[in-house]
Amino acid sequence: MTIFPDTLCVNGTVHRIKRLVQEGAQVCPPGIESDLIDFLTQWYGPENTITVHTSGSTGPPKAIFLKKTFVAQSAMRTLEFFELKPGQRLLLCLPLRYIAGKLMVVRALLGRLDLCTAEPTDGFAFLSQCRDTPFRFAAMVPNQVTKLLAYPERFEGLGALLIGGSALPATLETALQTVPTACFASYGMTETATHIALRRINGPDASDLFHCLRDICVGLSPKGSLTIEMPGLDQSAPIVTNDLAELIDSATFRILGRADNVIISGGIKYFPEIIEKKLEKAIEHPFFIGSLPDETLGHCMVLVIETMLDKLFEKKVAQLFEQYLDRYERPKKIVFKKPFKRTETGKIIRQL
Repeated sequence: MTIFPDTLCVNGTVHRIKRLVQEGAQVCPPGIESDLIDFLTQWYGPENTITVHTSGSTGPPKAIFLKKTFVAQSAMRTLEFFELKPGQRLLLCLPLRYIAGKLMVVRALLGRLDLCTAEPTDGFAFLSQCRDTPFRFAAMVPNQVTKLLAYPERFEGLGALLIGGSALPATLETALQTVPTACFASYGMTETATHIALRRINGPDASDLFHCLRDICVGLSPKGSLTIEMPGLDQSAPIVTNDLAELIDSATFRILGRADNVIISGGIKYFPEIIEKKLEKAIEHPFFIGSLPDETLGHCMVLVIETMLDKLFEKKVAQLFEQYLDRYERPKKIVFKKPFKRTETGKIIRQL
């Protein structure tokens, strides 16, 4: 396998990589974006690494250097899992400044796929014209999928859809049960060159368990955080993530929540993400579970909701606590805050 093929098919036209790189981003052929040429220039450059940046959801974005062979192995695992074949169409609708968008290009290169491009903010109306020749594979973030759900018939233009970038809302997961596209949630991070595990969202194989891709093993740290072992890491020890997990075996796990989001109230440990899942179907505004100092409990749980203060709505939400939550899971206070701070990829920054 060569990770530097001579050609790349973009929007149905085969281009010679050398020419694209030599002409540079200033002279883009029709249908070729300058960001794509910039990445190809980096991929085919003399360095053995590419530079990527973390999302910034747990701190300032930082630069990471990934070996090209490591990135290529990640791309190959996806090609194998989804059984992607040369000539099939791949939909790129993610920004190329992030690793998820870059990996779509590498998959197209290594798999000899037809890389079809669309703006990340596109409404994807063109998918309605692709029912007879659907895109074999696409990757999106939850916000894009929510937009797509406004026109369910457009899913007929997608064979398989990978969803990542942030946690999948329960309402979105429920809505995807009726679409014909095979939908998968991903687990991974920039340091692992995107996903290391997938779980099926809809269909007969739907599950809340993630299954690792080839050659990847997981474990638990003494604190209960997921650890990852995979070939090509520039370190002898496994990656220790910030995600608390339940381990089924060395290749199967369930995510419980972020370690830095855990709330200890009255000596009891609570996972905000689990409580949020219970409320997602009932609260239409964006929200998260946070905490405030409390003289008696140490910390008390609060619901932070992205809307203006509304006393009637506040009473309604308090009733929802009684309907959906166990007694000790119920927040002691509701905080109204608008707008929430978010990362560039749309993740809510949990700040009171």
